[in-house]
Amino acid sequence: MRNRTNENLIKVMKRAKFKVGEQVEIVTTDGLRGYPRVLRKAFSLQSPYHASSRTKSKIVHNVVIADERGFNYPIERLHNTIRERTKVMRGFHGCIESAHVIMKGLEINYNFNRKHMSLGKKTPAEVAIPQLELGANKWLDLIKISKV
Repeated sequence: MRNRTNENLIKVMKRAKFKVGEQVEIVTTDGLRGYPRVLRKAFSLQSPYHASSRTKSKIVHNVVIADERGFNYPIERLHNTIRERTKVMRGFHGCIESAHVIMKGLEINYNFNRKHMSLGKKTPAEVAIPQLELGANKWLDLIKISKV
């Protein structure tokens, strides 16, 4: 969406609800004041002020304000990486299948190839799976391992 109007947020949340069904237990958002209303509309959350207005939902709304907990920088860094990569790709936004493949490639690159300063210049895979031995050409090694 180009902007975060309540109507746009409701569309996004309803689309997410349609895709995941009843799997949603917690919705984490930033401190935008419109989210409680948006979540009530999209997920039929009960209003705290009008107990009979909607059916009771098991979904919990978790609000994380970046300034308070320093939480936002990792996801913003990832968003910037994705934005930098996809802005030069023509036709990316029109095809869900290619978007999925490209995002999966970015995820693999982010976790297995790209060194993170916050991890002591290691990849997340090197920290999480120290026994995984990848050589100089990590992509080729990952492809070979995936064929086994």
